[in-house]
Amino acid sequence: MTSATNTASAVPADARLPLGGLLALALAGFITLMTEVMPAGLLPQMSGSLGIAESMAGQFVTAYAAGALITAIPLMTLTQAMQRRKLLLVAIVGFALVNMVTAISDHYWLTLAARVLAGMFGGVVWALLVGYAARMAPPHLAGRAIAITGIGAPLAFSLGVPAGTFLGTILGWRVSFGLMSVMAFVLIGWVFAKLPDFPGQQPGKHLSIRLVLRLSGLRPILFVMFVFVVAHNILYTYIAPFLVPSGLANRVDLVLLVFGIAGMLGLWIVGALIDRRLRQMVLASLFAFGGVALVLGLGSASPPAIFAATAMWGLVVGGAPTLFQTAEAKVAGEATDVAQAMFVTVWNTGVAGGGLIGGLLLEGFGVKSFPWVVLVLLSPALLVSWLASRHGFPSTRL
Repeated sequence: MTSATNTASAVPADARLPLGGLLALALAGFITLMTEVMPAGLLPQMSGSLGIAESMAGQFVTAYAAGALITAIPLMTLTQAMQRRKLLLVAIVGFALVNMVTAISDHYWLTLAARVLAGMFGGVVWALLVGYAARMAPPHLAGRAIAITGIGAPLAFSLGVPAGTFLGTILGWRVSFGLMSVMAFVLIGWVFAKLPDFPGQQPGKHLSIRLVLRLSGLRPILFVMFVFVVAHNILYTYIAPFLVPSGLANRVDLVLLVFGIAGMLGLWIVGALIDRRLRQMVLASLFAFGGVALVLGLGSASPPAIFAATAMWGLVVGGAPTLFQTAEAKVAGEATDVAQAMFVTVWNTGVAGGGLIGGLLLEGFGVKSFPWVVLVLLSPALLVSWLASRHGFPSTRL
């Protein structure tokens, strides 16, 4: 992919944001994230239907993440010359098909394989979204365009996952995955109607993964993001069993709704302050997440504590992807597209790691161990982000 910076500079400065196209990208992100995390809200239903333990059902999230982390960089490398809209459409069609397979499968291993394929398509979509949005917008509005595209994620958390959980509880979990296929087919038409096409990267301009990884500040960003995502997914993947001691096991949809609404607020706050307060917001987010873990650890049997901590948790997670992507883009510059593939890989490695660690904790120590492990994990992330004051998470001087 050609760099977003170079392409965006060719757009007239007085151009308006192409909202129709940006919202199509937001819907692509919505479907991608819904497909990734919906098993977390439907864990009891899926495990009961397929005759497996909840820890095994939790691996549906892990399998998705594994598909993305293993293939994101290789696929984006192999498809650099491919037209961008064609590549996006291939990924969306793939989502429609694998979600349909998931909806009709009665076999654990077939479902797990479909989830791996879903992760592969998801890795392509996430690697495309940021650069695609920037190329569609004038340079002075590129950040806002990325923020609009990013709203698909908190909407998935606030509306999609709770709605999917509710429908899955009432009508069966297969209905939720079937509806995701229908949405993917609708999106195909929207992409054809509203998204412009862009050429792939020209031969001879490929960027080395090794050189990009050596950029000052990139490794601290990727490390902090990885730890953050692992910690988040230990809790989020197994939210249903975690709520049992508080008596909220039958209100997973409501808890996820609180999480998602707070996430939308978190994205809005980050969008308003990120250009001036990136470093401060990263540090504040890590501190706040640590506070969430402490409250959940001490009040795991208290519904008010659960809801209060969930609201703060959603607030933090809602803005986190934008914080990390913005920090990454500032460091990577012309190498943003390659760095974004790394972002997808590391993010999904964290998702897979969280699912695996959470499953081991669930079987070995029970749900009460989750918050304390999260608190331990966040300590090195906070230290690294604090030390990365020159490169990675520097203070912004206006």
